[in-house]
Amino acid sequence: METVKNCLECGNPIVGRTDKKFCTDQCRTSCNNRLNSDASNYMRSVNRILRKNRKILSGLNPNGKIKVHRKKLQAHGFNFKFVTNLYTTRAGTIYYFCYDQGYLPLEEDYFMIVEREEYVD
Repeated sequence: METVKNCLECGNPIVGRTDKKFCTDQCRTSCNNRLNSDASNYMRSVNRILRKNRKILSGLNPNGKIKVHRKKLQAHGFNFKFVTNLYTTRAGTIYYFCYDQGYLPLEEDYFMIVEREEYVD
């Protein structure tokens, strides 16, 4: 006697392999999108902030290196809480990067904005 399994998304009977969980690709995709929507929304928000930070750094730094004040970065909407990675030099100096655009905190609320060309191997 064969037991009939129902689709986890829509409840329709499943035809085919015994280990299938969904009746169609559309039901599988819908279920996975619904299950992952919270994580996807968070990641989308973080990526939006990172792209904006990179765009701000790149726009203020047309020649590859420039010194700017914190107020100028903040006026453009830069968010200091979000970076993609840190780079520590041999001397212990820490650069904060948003993809290929980075900054180094200096004295008196100034930052050195740099572009890291050899970033991608």
